[in-house]
Amino acid sequence: MSLLVYFSSGTLNTHKFITKLGLPALRIPCSKKSEPLQVDQPYILIAATYAGGDGKGAVPKPVIQFLNTPTNRKLIRGVIAGGNRNFGATYCLAGSIIAEKCNVPFLYRFELAGTDDDVANVKNGLRQLWSVN
Repeated sequence: MSLLVYFSSGTLNTHKFITKLGLPALRIPCSKKSEPLQVDQPYILIAATYAGGDGKGAVPKPVIQFLNTPTNRKLIRGVIAGGNRNFGATYCLAGSIIAEKCNVPFLYRFELAGTDDDVANVKNGLRQLWSVN
């Protein structure tokens, strides 16, 4: 089984989703004052989208900083994105951006803290993905 790395802001929606998954996970710190997260094994990144109608700022700055570390970027194997459908075209935009820039698959998208179906779908998908690798 592989690792999940996630970013969750003060709303804690992504954190709640991670908690429901019950899988090994590391949280990217929100504060610049915190020690930067460094991973040493392959992982799936889970991040919410923070963008208005124009899409600017879709990928949270702490996620960008995390991925700017060469080892962290090298070990990413896929991305799952959270978002809010109220933002229309920018819903889960961070997942598309990260997948394209890191050349990894965009595996799944969920709204806010996710539903029970989202949790089951992600768990099943990760089991399949990790059994192949």
